[in-house]
Amino acid sequence: MKLKESIAIVTGGASGLGEACVRSLAAEGAKVCIFDLAEERGSRIAAELGSNVMFARADVTSEESVQAAVKQTIDTFGGLNTAINCAGVADPGKVLSKKGPMPLSHFNRVLQINLVGTFNVVRLAVEQMVKNAPNEDGEKGVIINTASAAAFDGQIGQPAYSASKAGVVGMTLPLARECADYGIRVMAIAPGLFSTPMLASLPLEAQDALGKMTPFPKRLGRPSEYALLALQIIQNPMLNGEVIRLDGAIRMAAK
Repeated sequence: MKLKESIAIVTGGASGLGEACVRSLAAEGAKVCIFDLAEERGSRIAAELGSNVMFARADVTSEESVQAAVKQTIDTFGGLNTAINCAGVADPGKVLSKKGPMPLSHFNRVLQINLVGTFNVVRLAVEQMVKNAPNEDGEKGVIINTASAAAFDGQIGQPAYSASKAGVVGMTLPLARECADYGIRVMAIAPGLFSTPMLASLPLEAQDALGKMTPFPKRLGRPSEYALLALQIIQNPMLNGEVIRLDGAIRMAAK
């Protein structure tokens, strides 16, 4: 798929990895709708980037909210052929802490946003993409979901986050196999330690220490590097049904 022909939705597009994807797509001439709950920031980014970028307030856990945002995108840009899911939360917590066992509501919230929210956007995007005219390869759309290195080697305090991201990994192949019949590719990116708002709250010394855990390069990943891979996935038709670790060869320790 040519980037200039992309009409994309990016969940979590008002910050971090999602914002980097929005900016990179817009720079290539794509049309992009930012799906996020951060209305002020999302609207400001859209205004900054021009008429090819818009904002739609969207709660990925809500069917009605995503349906409305998808409709808004199609009404404005005339279609939808790319979906990048970056919305997510980390929310660490141990199974058993000094306050007692982890509240079930905590575990459920993380799974609802990271896993169910991702699937919610996927299913509603696929519903629209199947209506597209195929290109010369028969392709009608591309979906990129965000997993995590924690899906494979989660640390203590990450049972909810790791489970949610392992779910994203686990549904990549079955989604790709089904969507192949519709001319839609499905991929996932599993980033390691990246400089995003999730880590920005930590002291700089802590961020530097985390960055040095990466074998090479010995630093935190940059959101622009995630976006670079996302754009390559959009353009390369042979990338399908796979989870790509984007982590500098890091393998997380237990804690």
